[in-house]
Amino acid sequence: MGKAGVLMENRAAEVQSGFTMTAFQGVVLAGLLGALYYKIFYNMGLQWYHDPDYSHGFLVPLMCAYFAWERRAKLLALPLAPNVWGIGLLGFGLLMLVIGSVGAELYLQRTSVIVVLAGLALLLLGRDYLRVLAFPIAFLFFMVPLPAIVVNMVSFPLQIFAAETAAFCLFKIGIPVLREGNVIELAGTTLEVAEACSGIRSLQALLALGTVYAYFSQRAMWKRWLLVLLSIPIAIIANAFRVTGTGVLANYWGLEAAEGFYHTFAGWLIFVVAFVLLLASGAVLSKIGRKA
Repeated sequence: MGKAGVLMENRAAEVQSGFTMTAFQGVVLAGLLGALYYKIFYNMGLQWYHDPDYSHGFLVPLMCAYFAWERRAKLLALPLAPNVWGIGLLGFGLLMLVIGSVGAELYLQRTSVIVVLAGLALLLLGRDYLRVLAFPIAFLFFMVPLPAIVVNMVSFPLQIFAAETAAFCLFKIGIPVLREGNVIELAGTTLEVAEACSGIRSLQALLALGTVYAYFSQRAMWKRWLLVLLSIPIAIIANAFRVTGTGVLANYWGLEAAEGFYHTFAGWLIFVVAFVLLLASGAVLSKIGRKA
């Protein structure tokens, strides 16, 4: 056997050894992360199961795994270049976990695992690996329910917008209406646009869905970003029209007709309508700049 053959065999042995070691490290790290975060993921999974607004959380890790798998060719072509700066990012993620546990702040605890994953990728694999995996790792933020402080800060302006839009639409179709803040006064009943009707939670689900759709449907990066941003006003406006429909039912058939089954069904229906609008926006964006 020639010298070149010996070198190739040695190189193959090195690659195989490196792959085996990397796989072993991956199994060990997965076990450590599981031991550290199993209770956090268990409680978050319960919230996904019991709260329909966050049921999309089950799909987010699966999509993250797919996005990472789709990049396997790029990842295999990259050389391993461990970066010491990953220690700082890893330490920051663990500090988030400690602070969140001490302060009983669920959002910090849950998002800390995302920062830890990014730190491990940088520390063990290198900057190029982290750059390629940045989108799959960042996508995991969609699985974490929003913190209460954000919900409280954003939901009230959304409640006011939904009430204003509903009152305007009801007046235009001939229904007498008086709005005071987030309360809509009709002739025979009163509707309150509560926090649950603000649309902020369905907005997070539509953002996640819009991100996936933009990723698959658009090639240009600016089109992807624009489509993701469009999902925000689409979700807000769709929710406002859901409140309008509730007002119409309450005016003609009483408040009972606007509660219970209708309230749940209308939420799903409006979400489907919002996604159809998102699909239409994506179709229009796809045609922009397309050569004949």
